Amino acid sequence: MDLSNLKPAKGSTKKRKRIGRGQGSGKGGTSTRGHKGAQSRSGYSKKIGFEGGQMPLQRRVPKYGFKNINRVEYKGINISTLQDIADKYNLEKIDFETFIDTGLVGKNALVKILGDGILERKLEVHAHAFSKKAKEAIEAKDGTVIIL
Repeated sequence: MDLSNLKPAKGSTKKRKRIGRGQGSGKGGTSTRGHKGAQSRSGYSKKIGFEGGQMPLQRRVPKYGFKNINRVEYKGINISTLQDIADKYNLEKIDFETFIDTGLVGKNALVKILGDGILERKLEVHAHAFSKKAKEAIEAKDGTVIIL
């Protein structure tokens, strides 16, 4: 085996189909497009979702539900997470910038503090919303809740 006799494995390469190059090629005349009809013409493009006349999927499947355009989407952060952040960075005040710096939320997100977990230190927490349980837990440790 040397460089002079290298070649692709048997059956791994195929000749390109050259259409529209005369009757002798066997692919002349209609150039594999068949006779007449829209698909034989130049410039033909089928509609998105067209299934050859069969009822398309988007019409077979029923509509349901709706999207509330007034919905406010919050990123939920639990009290246990606040405790972890406070311990890790030795903080008494956790604000929106802290959440961004720790990578918990993006700069355009709205933050809601949720009540899962146990808080063991006094914290000043700044967020867009608080659950009732979270607010009670923070205030039970003489912490402050500030709504942005």
